[in-house]
Amino acid sequence: MRRSRERAQGGSTAEMADFGISAGQFVAVIWDKSSPVEALKDLVDKLQALTGDEGRVSVENINQLLQSAHKESSFDIVLSGVIPGSTTLHSAEILAEMARILRPGGCLFLKEPVETAVAVNSSKVRTASKLCSALTLSGLVEIKELQRESLSPEEIQSVREHLGYHSDSLLSVQITGKKPNFEVGSSSQLNLSTAKKFSGKPAVDPAAAKLWTLSANDMEDESVDLIDSDELLDAEDLKKPDPASLRAPSCGEGKKRKACKNCTCGLAEELEKEKSRDQISSQPKSACGNCYLGDAFRCASCPYLGMPAFKPGEKVLLSDSNLHDA
Repeated sequence: MRRSRERAQGGSTAEMADFGISAGQFVAVIWDKSSPVEALKDLVDKLQALTGDEGRVSVENINQLLQSAHKESSFDIVLSGVIPGSTTLHSAEILAEMARILRPGGCLFLKEPVETAVAVNSSKVRTASKLCSALTLSGLVEIKELQRESLSPEEIQSVREHLGYHSDSLLSVQITGKKPNFEVGSSSQLNLSTAKKFSGKPAVDPAAAKLWTLSANDMEDESVDLIDSDELLDAEDLKKPDPASLRAPSCGEGKKRKACKNCTCGLAEELEKEKSRDQISSQPKSACGNCYLGDAFRCASCPYLGMPAFKPGEKVLLSDSNLHDA
């Protein structure tokens, strides 16, 4: 046990140089329940010694990362799963959050067990290529695989206990990614112009300028012939057209006259007037002369039954249903 701890501490010291941590940097360390406590403390002590008083080392549990109050672009380096003995898995949401809290140009270093068997389709443990794709989708660039090694017996046991996963084809892979040198949502103006820039106004040919210039003096010049637009019309153009000539050849033909949908010849208005005249002529005439007084003076078969009283001679239009009921 002592020998494995010394080996883990030695590996941790070697990895520290690969992270490129220097004084004054802000570093975030992500851990989970599989991370050994002693190894976590040892890693944090080494990081604090490297960053110095001007830097800062923040330790965050991976399950609480999404609820943390870290502002975006807060850290220069984010370390996740790199604690010796850890078997941390990173979801798409966790990867996106770590990319969010990274500063532009900052680096992410993570370590995760991956599946090497192609035939195995696991929903828990990904392959190395799928892990790189997930890092790319989170917004990171320059994804590189730094190291690939076999899992130690302690790590294999940790995978079985904490992840509930059994496989003989697992490897531990360490991958790094970099956040682009711009913030999410930032914008920049693109210079798409391919034309040459001139220090002053371009030279204009005087002959070409004179050709396209027309002044008031030119209007009075006898050499300029102006055409009166009224002279282009002849006597036939000034005659008022016959409305019948404006109708389409098939307009109103057949047994039932019907206007077009967008009638412009006047047939629609003509049919509307005929319909109004037919409706007025079809109104019944009072036989007793008392229909206008109200229901108390109307016959049992009066078509005006149920309608309010009206003035003598006033035109009251009855619907077709009232006529049929009568």
